[in-house]
Amino acid sequence: MKIASWGRLSQDHHDAIALSDHRCLSSQIQRSAPGISYGMGRSYGDVCLNPGGALWLTRGLNRFISFDDQTGLLCCEPGVTLKEIQDCFVSRGWMLPVTPGTQLITVGGAIANDVHGKNHHVMGTFGEHVVSFKLARTDGTTLDCSRKQNPDMFRATIAGLGLTGIIYNVQLQLRRIESPWLLTDTVPFGNLDDFFALADESEASWEHTVSWIDCLAGPQTRGIFMRANHASKQELAALPYYLPDISKVRRRKNIDMPLTPPVSLVNRLSLRPFNAAYYAMNARKAGAGVAHYESFSYPLDKINNWNRMYGRRGFYQYQCVVPRNNARQAIESMLTAIADAGEGSFLAVLKTFTERPAAGLLSFPMAGATLALDFPNKGGATEDLLARLDDVVSSAGGRLYPAKDARMPAHMFAASYPELTQFSAFRDPGISSAMSRRLLGS
Repeated sequence: MKIASWGRLSQDHHDAIALSDHRCLSSQIQRSAPGISYGMGRSYGDVCLNPGGALWLTRGLNRFISFDDQTGLLCCEPGVTLKEIQDCFVSRGWMLPVTPGTQLITVGGAIANDVHGKNHHVMGTFGEHVVSFKLARTDGTTLDCSRKQNPDMFRATIAGLGLTGIIYNVQLQLRRIESPWLLTDTVPFGNLDDFFALADESEASWEHTVSWIDCLAGPQTRGIFMRANHASKQELAALPYYLPDISKVRRRKNIDMPLTPPVSLVNRLSLRPFNAAYYAMNARKAGAGVAHYESFSYPLDKINNWNRMYGRRGFYQYQCVVPRNNARQAIESMLTAIADAGEGSFLAVLKTFTERPAAGLLSFPMAGATLALDFPNKGGATEDLLARLDDVVSSAGGRLYPAKDARMPAHMFAASYPELTQFSAFRDPGISSAMSRRLLGS
């Protein structure tokens, strides 16, 4: 069948093999190797693709195995989505400590890409909250992996891009919460200096921090800084107004993008008025507020198939991180290059990472600033712009996020992930993807 990733840059034939019973994993993957795991297909580039080869579809491995309501320890299969976990356990006073900008990814994918959220300075990455898992290899062996059992394989598999085996029977540590609500604060800002000042100020007292920027404005970009903390029952009771009924909030219908237009709806004509309207709308909301965790953390999950808006040629997502001492200059240089190219991004997200030990050998975050951008695929013009951004990131000592990458040069990957050589020793020779062949040669 033809399968694409979320960026829809290509749609290629794959031998799709549905997995539904962990007892048959070893035999299934041995018979069909080389292949790569495929969950929800929410990776933007080619990390989850294997054109002409096998894709092991993991969504059938979607069972909860056990949960300890006293400790918050959850055991589940790799095809369970983050949304399924949140839907089941938030009402019971538990939630995932770390999630990215969408809940619509699998646990296996979250581990393989060591996803991060808006609270890296407090909770780190998803991999930091993985207690253990089993790993099926294409040679028929099965490994129990944790920080005590096979710790090297455990660390290689977290952020291992699916290349060390198939993860199953995952133990995750959930966190306690008192409500599904967040106390929020929205702060408009006028330039990068304001952003970094807000980021530094917010880390001590706010768990979730993120900003949207208007990248059409170039280096003097304006933006909206959003920060939030989980609300306690006492804080909610002290609010001077009533909260909406939670069941009504959850029942609000999603917006549908029913078809793919022939050309991208994200273009020079649409971006400028959209950015102006988005800034004005959120600037009017400046100050304190309350938001449900889903509306704050996953706004795009309310738009079904939003990736179709970029048209038939798809789009690139470009996410980089640059060290803090070079971040201000590097971000300004990238925004200048984008403005000079006459391009812009509908989704332009800027936030900071703190200094934490990496959960995986190939984990993306480092202390610094991370910028995520979406660009409609315009062929050579887009590729030229992204190459210019690569030069800025490399010169600043930064790197790109493989989970969202579709075209990073192999030399850039090797130079920016210093533990790559160590990681290569843990690869499963029966696993291959379009990304591994592009970046690692096999």
